[in-house]
Amino acid sequence: MTMIAGEHDLDRPADAAGDAVERRLAVEGMTCGTCVNRVGRALRKLPGVRDAEVSLATHEALVTLAPGDGQPDDDALLAALTRAGYEGAIITEGAADGGIGADPRDARQAQEVADSRRLGIEVIIGAVLALPLVGQMVWMPFGVPPLPGWAQLLLAAPVQIGLGRRFLRPAWGALKAGVGNMDLLVVLGTWAAFGLSVYLWLARDHAMHLYFEAAAAVTVLVLFGRWMEGRARRATGAAIRALAALRPDTARRRNADGSESDVAVTALRVGDVLSIRPGERIAADARVIEGEGSTDESMLTGESLPVDKAPGASLSAGTVNGSDPLLARVARVGRDTTLAQVVRMVEHAQATRAPVQAVVDRVSAVFVPVVVVIALCTFGGWLIAGADWPDAVIAAVTVLVIACPCAMGLATPAAIVAGTGAAARAGILVRSPAAFDHGVGIDLALIDKTGTLTEGRPRLLRQIDGGTPEVAAAAALARAAGLQQASEHPLARAIRAAAEDGDVVPAVVAGRRNRPGAGVEGLIGDVPHRLGSRRFMTDAGIALPDAAGAEADDAEADGATVVWLAAVPDDAAPRLLGGFVLADAPRADAADAVRALTGRGITVRMLSGDAPATARAVAARLGIAEATGGADPAAKADAVTAAKTQGHRVMMVGDGVNDAPALAAADLSVAIGGGTDVAMAAADITLMRQSPSLLPATLDICRLTRAKIRQNLVWAFGYNTIGIPLAALGLLDPVFAGAAMALSSVSVLANALLLARWRPADLERGVA
Repeated sequence: MTMIAGEHDLDRPADAAGDAVERRLAVEGMTCGTCVNRVGRALRKLPGVRDAEVSLATHEALVTLAPGDGQPDDDALLAALTRAGYEGAIITEGAADGGIGADPRDARQAQEVADSRRLGIEVIIGAVLALPLVGQMVWMPFGVPPLPGWAQLLLAAPVQIGLGRRFLRPAWGALKAGVGNMDLLVVLGTWAAFGLSVYLWLARDHAMHLYFEAAAAVTVLVLFGRWMEGRARRATGAAIRALAALRPDTARRRNADGSESDVAVTALRVGDVLSIRPGERIAADARVIEGEGSTDESMLTGESLPVDKAPGASLSAGTVNGSDPLLARVARVGRDTTLAQVVRMVEHAQATRAPVQAVVDRVSAVFVPVVVVIALCTFGGWLIAGADWPDAVIAAVTVLVIACPCAMGLATPAAIVAGTGAAARAGILVRSPAAFDHGVGIDLALIDKTGTLTEGRPRLLRQIDGGTPEVAAAAALARAAGLQQASEHPLARAIRAAAEDGDVVPAVVAGRRNRPGAGVEGLIGDVPHRLGSRRFMTDAGIALPDAAGAEADDAEADGATVVWLAAVPDDAAPRLLGGFVLADAPRADAADAVRALTGRGITVRMLSGDAPATARAVAARLGIAEATGGADPAAKADAVTAAKTQGHRVMMVGDGVNDAPALAAADLSVAIGGGTDVAMAAADITLMRQSPSLLPATLDICRLTRAKIRQNLVWAFGYNTIGIPLAALGLLDPVFAGAAMALSSVSVLANALLLARWRPADLERGVA
């Protein structure tokens, strides 16, 4: 796993060249697991290629080239794809300096969006044409005659010849390669049904024996599945673009003569001096050389509180400066920044994620040639037995008709549609159908703290008596809120919110002055006041009473932060007016969610960018036995990888940019609603509300949906297994073949629709 540059090695030059070189390729034309295997084999055969990992989810290949001479160039890699029957393009790193500015895949993304819209329109058109054909299967058992043959042909032909054209090329490629895939299965089944129906209508006018509905239904359903796959694939690319967008396009560089100028981020070089204004996003990894303040690093660390910065402190690209200007010297630019490394971690995790385990694709590799051989043997056997050739053709085609993957085409999409619909009604958004498979067998849940198990924002828990009875708690809160009136620090917002909730009017403060890393001071009336840390009080000669100090120690041991208020008059002894205990409180349902996961036999661990003591304190309150604090994005991703190496199936739950690499590396990734776009784009599943209570239900719907998929496939293949021998022996005529296909489809649909009754058990019991 790629490591993230830390503060300790920020001045070390980036490694310009590693032992191996990676090339990322966009691959077009893959439709199933067989395609993934073919692309991987074609690339690995090239001299100088150490490994090739191909992702059906992203339609990309990550090629690792062996060190030294003899590495294939880009043209050789693309030629290997062409020979395998696919189209490809090299994905470059971005800007000339290796940055992550303009994403070179934007044009391809735009084309994929256009293709998806076009495919969606085709699915709608196909569904409108196929609906009357499929509907007649329902009314025929009640004595209603089918549509005339010419009407069925008019409805089916546009679907078969127009919409089904996109299956022909990959099917032909698979045929040339001597392998079977879903496209070849669809082409054989649909054209067999369509051709047999045309022959029966023209030659014998057997309206009852026409099977146009099989051809149309399979085509439309498979197209619908491809449309869903495209949506999931684009979602993975959205994670990369959202990460890249965190880096600003321009920076303010201080020149040698002391003047400042705005320059493109790609023009920055190591050693340049940045002038960083309050509230600006930092453009490159750097070290502070002048000024004091704080930065919001939650997008990298998950820590909700700003991090104090003084000369010598490190700054990371993409983080946000606080309320004070800073001067910093650039230490890393472009692809070497922390943010760029996070991007590459997400890319690598997505590219190396195991391909979607499509059962139909694996079975079709054997099923298709077996069916073809059986059909040919049936044709030859009937001729040898003395039958007329039309009868032999009908018998052979009946084998193909009964083997037509109508129910197979319904099996997975029907269960996925039912499962995603039921999940959405419960507030669980499934972004990728593969999530249903990934969510089965989870035995370890790694959960971020800030914003996931906690609310993600500090709030005032209580006040501590400072031993000055003439200043009531409300008066102390009014003075504290006045001192914090101009600050956007999360602790300041918490104090102001507490004052507002208690209808406390903030005191009027003059001469307010911020002391970075310590607190704030100002005049209330004509008396100087201080609000800040314990050290800020000690510097003013203020000693904490024993009771107040003990109460503060207990609060800090529980993971809270204590801010102190004191009056420091020039002509009298300073007086401690009180303390304010602030903490990022656990969500109300977090402990219930942890208990529900534990009750399902799942081990729960907390991962947090907060201080280890804070993480352990919050974990103890929630009933989590193990907690890791101080975890940056690399540490979180490494924790996921280590757990998977130990044989665990891992669910990662988070809500921030710092969680994106770990989300991408996990078996199942879940983002909490209200989190960053990056987290939700990198996750398989998003919970639509800011609540972990749906985590147990998420695993339940994954398990149930995959079970329905497997049951549907058993139904589908069961009908084929029974029907094909009967058709080959002449014991099943086309009428019963069509009835069997219809029955298998109805069985699959009815089984899938049972998911519509699902409701999260924890919600029903009121846990959520």
